[in-house]
Amino acid sequence: MADHFEYRHVVGFEETNLVGNVYYVNYLRWQGRCRELFLRTHTPELLADVLADLKLFTLKVDCEFFAEISVFDELSIRMRLAELRQTQLEFTFDFVRIDPGGAERLVARGRQRVAFMRGPNTATVPTPVPEALVRALEPYAPPSRPRTGASS
Repeated sequence: MADHFEYRHVVGFEETNLVGNVYYVNYLRWQGRCRELFLRTHTPELLADVLADLKLFTLKVDCEFFAEISVFDELSIRMRLAELRQTQLEFTFDFVRIDPGGAERLVARGRQRVAFMRGPNTATVPTPVPEALVRALEPYAPPSRPRTGASS
């Protein structure tokens, strides 16, 4: 089993600028799309919760660029769980260009921190990450590190 959730994407003309390069905001869109497809694939039961009053707030997003991409480039956007806290998650995203021969090149790397909230829009409060999502994310979590210091 892979250590990441993968979303495959082929760059379209509408995602490029006049020079022919992909405009940076698309990387942020693709991070959100990858996250949404993960939820659709692994936790479809969360949709009813989101339609009720569960809210996902993106607190922080960033992306570091290593190489240009352009129209018709094929990408593999690979999402991993970087951190799980009681009411927040942080994901990492590797943007890998897949060349026609199958060679891969890392072209960008991003991060996204998400908080889970409930309540009306004027009075939302933090809520624990849903248990179904915690279970679904287990295969994509970083390897456990041995504890250091005194044992309990």
